[in-house]
Amino acid sequence: MFYWILYPLRDSATLFNLFGYITFRAAGATFTAMLVAFAAGPAIISFLRKHQIGQTVRDDGPKSHLTKEGTPTMGGLLILLSLLVPVLLWGRLDNRLLMVVLISTVWMGLIGLLDDYLKVVRHCSKGLVGRYKLAGQFLLGVAMGVWLCFSPVQEGASPAPQVFPSVRTIDLESSTQIDIRSTETTVPFFKGIRIDLGFLYILFVALVLAGTSNAVNLTDGLDGLATGVSLISILTFAAMAYLLGNVNFAEYLQFSYLPGVGEVLVFAGAMAGACLGFLWFNAPPAAVFMGDTGSLALGGAIGSMAVVTRNELLLFLVGGVFVAEVLSVVIQVVWFKRTGRRVFRMAPIHHHFELLGWRESKVVVRFWIIAAILGLLGLTTLKVR
Repeated sequence: MFYWILYPLRDSATLFNLFGYITFRAAGATFTAMLVAFAAGPAIISFLRKHQIGQTVRDDGPKSHLTKEGTPTMGGLLILLSLLVPVLLWGRLDNRLLMVVLISTVWMGLIGLLDDYLKVVRHCSKGLVGRYKLAGQFLLGVAMGVWLCFSPVQEGASPAPQVFPSVRTIDLESSTQIDIRSTETTVPFFKGIRIDLGFLYILFVALVLAGTSNAVNLTDGLDGLATGVSLISILTFAAMAYLLGNVNFAEYLQFSYLPGVGEVLVFAGAMAGACLGFLWFNAPPAAVFMGDTGSLALGGAIGSMAVVTRNELLLFLVGGVFVAEVLSVVIQVVWFKRTGRRVFRMAPIHHHFELLGWRESKVVVRFWIIAAILGLLGLTTLKVR
């Protein structure tokens, strides 16, 4: 909104020229998201508490968690509200990559909201049946894959024409024109190597979105854990979106310029601000939990950002904490079925460390540190390749 209203006034006042810069609008989106979260947080928490929308705690988990029984959940509504307002104000909604990421996040959040509603409000112990949840996630992934593969490239927009379904761009090292196909994904650490998946790309996108959203959901078990780790992943892909969408940085780092993807930085700024605002209330001892509403939305945001920056495979590194959480559950289930014994004291793995005697805050901070290291390693792949 601000871009369309204020940027045209730049000829009368140079101050309004700032609204043409993605970095300025991303910063504005970040601060706006935090303000919305700080302003709306107490009201949303009060509403959830008034209607007794509280967390149910498993009695077979760490005993310290029993005190969290009844803490308001579905706090992901605060994340979604704090995201939508600044994106609508600061983002360019004619940028289809921005819209892809926004729609993916909201869609996943709505699936999580339905799951939370069935579990907490309707008291259905299993919530949304797993196959229906997966069906909703895969439907989004297939729709996103088809849209990115077959929808026409938008011409005549500023910034440059957007990258999907294919675009002729420039390899800035060799100064030669190349065609980047919409069904290709890049390989971390290797320059110039891209895998063309053809029609399998549509299924690949669906797997990325479903896998990432469910991985974040599994990580959401300690106060501030999923929020902090997600924030680091979002900032990592935000940096990639900006660098890949900026011709000057592309020339310096010697990789192919992806026009249009830089606008995703505005979304990332809004989501980062929403995470920080939510963390204010979610810091231990948490006043509210995000529930599936928040965790699935965060997973949708991270997964879709990886897709539009063509760094889907890099999720295994940048989202290494999420990968470890998923693997711990898989290993635990498979090994227990085969031997009747457990590998971990409890899965996901963050509960294992709790049962080893680590304080909850220690587990959270150390997982944050690991996520930060992995995020930095992910960024180094741009220079390495």
